[in-house]
Amino acid sequence: MANYTKVLLALDFHNDNQAIIEKAKKVAADNHAELALLHVIEPLVMAYAANNMSFGQEMVAVQTGVRKNAEARLKDVGAKLGVPDELLLLREGQPAREVHAAVKEHNVDLIVMGTHGQSGLQLLLGSTANSVLHGVLCDVLTVRVTD
Repeated sequence: MANYTKVLLALDFHNDNQAIIEKAKKVAADNHAELALLHVIEPLVMAYAANNMSFGQEMVAVQTGVRKNAEARLKDVGAKLGVPDELLLLREGQPAREVHAAVKEHNVDLIVMGTHGQSGLQLLLGSTANSVLHGVLCDVLTVRVTD
C-alpha cells in the first residue's frame, strides 16, 4: 500500500457520512497524512421567470442559506477531526470537477468518498464517485454505504 501524505475527504452531508469520516480518519492516521475536507454545493438555477416575475432574489437567498449550512457542517466535522480551517474546502459547482480541482490545488494523493453502489437508471446516468474516478490522477477509496 502506498504511503499517503494528503488525504481529501469528500463529503455530501447525507446521513450516512459517519462511516466515510471514520475510514478517512483511520487512513490519514495510519499514514501520518494531512487530512482535508471538501464539500461541493451544486448551484441552483439562479433565476426563474413566470408571468414576468423573477425569482432570482429568492433563489440567491436559498443558495446563501445552503452555503451557510454547509459552512457550519464543514466546520463542525473539521473541528471533530482536528482539521485546520485552511483545509476546510467549500466549493460550488459540478462535484467531480471540483474534486479534481481540489486534488490538483492541494497535491492530494488519496480521495476518500462514499458510494451507494448505484444500479439501474442511476448506474446508467453515472454517480459522483464514478465521475471522480474518470480523469483523477490519484488513488480513490470509495466507502460503500447503504441507504
